[in-house]
Amino acid sequence: MPLRSPLALCALTVEARRVDDLLARLPMPSARTPAQRDAVSSALDKVRGMRADYVEAHAEEIYAELTSGLTRHLRIDELVRAAARAYPGLVPTDEQMAAEQSRQQAEKEGREIDQGIFLRGILRAPKAGPHLLNAMLRPTPRALRLLPEFAESGVARMEAVELRRRDGVAYLTLCRDDCLNAEDAQQVDDMETAVDLALLDPGVRVGLLRGGEMSHPRYRGRRVFCAGINLKKLSAGGISLVDFLLRRELGYIHKIVRGVFTDGSWHSKVIDKPWVAAVDSFAIGGGAQLLLVFDHVLAASDAYISLPAATEGIIPGAANYRLTRFTGPRTARQMILGGRRIRADEPDARLMVDEVVPPEDMDEAIDRALARLDGDAVPANRRMLNLAEEPPEAFGRYMAEFALQQALRVYGKDVIGKVGRFAAGSA
Repeated sequence: MPLRSPLALCALTVEARRVDDLLARLPMPSARTPAQRDAVSSALDKVRGMRADYVEAHAEEIYAELTSGLTRHLRIDELVRAAARAYPGLVPTDEQMAAEQSRQQAEKEGREIDQGIFLRGILRAPKAGPHLLNAMLRPTPRALRLLPEFAESGVARMEAVELRRRDGVAYLTLCRDDCLNAEDAQQVDDMETAVDLALLDPGVRVGLLRGGEMSHPRYRGRRVFCAGINLKKLSAGGISLVDFLLRRELGYIHKIVRGVFTDGSWHSKVIDKPWVAAVDSFAIGGGAQLLLVFDHVLAASDAYISLPAATEGIIPGAANYRLTRFTGPRTARQMILGGRRIRADEPDARLMVDEVVPPEDMDEAIDRALARLDGDAVPANRRMLNLAEEPPEAFGRYMAEFALQQALRVYGKDVIGKVGRFAAGSA
């Protein structure tokens, strides 16, 4: 039988405190004895089973309470904080998460796994899940603050992204020149802001994403699209489940697919526009994932695409959900499970790339692609294509399981070992 409130919540709260007391008495994870590690593993397994049962049984009522009957639109970070206050022991507190964030990945207790359990339950729920997805499509407060200035000047400069509007085109340039546009929380924040601005500005009809020129020694003066997740940041504990891994998928990438949610016109609650991506040098990991949501993709003939999920040990975002639609199951498995790298000039690249052009011809090819997508009927047709190819219900089911499985993966011993070695080797 399903657990029931309030007795089930009381039992969960008591068990969570017992586990917290145990952790407080022990040294840091790396200094624990095998017996201590076994004790922690057993205690966490028990309390996490209770959390999973509780949220599965009560997801709708929990979400309804936290959102005042679905009248408030909380983003995932706001939702987990609200749940921590209202349901003691269900998810980590702000203080516990602050303590986690101050540690390297290898020294964390893995409290984000508990957030993953909670968010899986909410995203699975028939009413709560769609409501949360729509909440994540709303423009961010930062974008709304910057919108008047951007609408007037056509320029928004951020740490990781530069946005310029010219002749109806929003040019988004990834400009982390020192780290080959490797992704971290700052890039996710800046990208969501830039995507919001491009979608909300009525002067923009189509968007372009391209990497800027690098100062990194190996690619100095060359454009680079994206090197994927910043493994040094992951090793240092700076890649979070909520603010990076889930916000990235449910925030700006989801907005590229669906548009930005508004309370506007009766005929549509979203503003969506066509998007072009231009790949210079490479699109690795998260960079390759991005290509799967763009309406037209160009690649320089000397570029390559890869999804090294197996070697990194994590799940490549929603690529498991989207890639087979483009490549078929065999090539998708070769890329995701086997780490296959695909060069832009080989035949299989055309499964993910619309045009392959010599590097010196990229600018002209981009202009032609932007012109082709600047048509009155393009937004409506891309909306219908995306609805048919990626139904919101199916996307929500995938993201529900992703929330937990990715949380488990980033705390896997193999991942911690690999990113630790990578960070040490690149120091």
